[in-house]
Amino acid sequence: MAFEVFILGTGGMMPLPHRALTSVLARRAGELFLFDCGEGTQVSLKKLNLRWKKITAILVSHTHADHVTGLPGMLMLTSQVDRSEPLYIIGPPKIKEYVEASRSILDMYINYEIIVKEVTKKGVVFEGDGYHINAFALKHSKLCLGYSIEEDLRPGVFYPQKAISKKIPRGPLWSRLQAGETVRLENGQTVTPQEVMGPKRPGTKISFVTDTLPIPGIAQHVAYSDLLICEGMFSQELSASALEKKHLTAEQAAIIAKQAKVKRLGLIHYSPRYTERDLKILLKEAQKIFPESFLSYDLQSIQIHNPE
Repeated sequence: MAFEVFILGTGGMMPLPHRALTSVLARRAGELFLFDCGEGTQVSLKKLNLRWKKITAILVSHTHADHVTGLPGMLMLTSQVDRSEPLYIIGPPKIKEYVEASRSILDMYINYEIIVKEVTKKGVVFEGDGYHINAFALKHSKLCLGYSIEEDLRPGVFYPQKAISKKIPRGPLWSRLQAGETVRLENGQTVTPQEVMGPKRPGTKISFVTDTLPIPGIAQHVAYSDLLICEGMFSQELSASALEKKHLTAEQAAIIAKQAKVKRLGLIHYSPRYTERDLKILLKEAQKIFPESFLSYDLQSIQIHNPE
């Protein structure tokens, strides 16, 4: 199934006139998942004309201001439309306190259910029809989480010639086999899906990592992602600053991507010190390690299709 990824903002620390704070929206089969929600996130959603009222879950990496200050506005905005489904907010400890305090202090009118889930250990934090979301710990100045949306295994490739050789008539029996059912032929013979299909194939996987030191476990959790959106906040020239502030350089992000065997790496969460022209430095350093690196940019959309 196709995924669409929308880059709502790419900046770190502070919004700039030409660069909103880091936030990413993923869309799958009509469901929306928002990763981080810095100041002004709703403005980017409006610019892209996305149906934000369909957001299923907001996944917060950590409770630093540049990643959560857009959340109160999003909650109030969502009350302007009819919504029957709950909105899930998933993040590290303190996210529930932040949501409740914002609702209380701002005297918010909320006409839908908000379910807040605080995450303290790695593992599945949300499941839906045909997919699940994993959270894993990063290493920042406070507890920070990375996330992966991963689809369930897809059926293997169906081989028509194998079905024909077993004298299985075209039609409903082929469809049932492709759906994973064992079928019985008129002669009493049974045929399993494994006899006419290849092994199950992985579904699409998208990972989001920001605000962390390059710890070994990251590559394991984002392994084989079709798309890894990962911070590359500094150039190698400022690696000491990256270490001190517990962030990744573009080169370190590329090393993670290479180790994890991801298909593509989108850099994000740039330091405000870099102009749009300066960002080419980050890209060059990343591509030297991992050629399938690219610079994400505000309001960018990315299509991800797995072959059928």
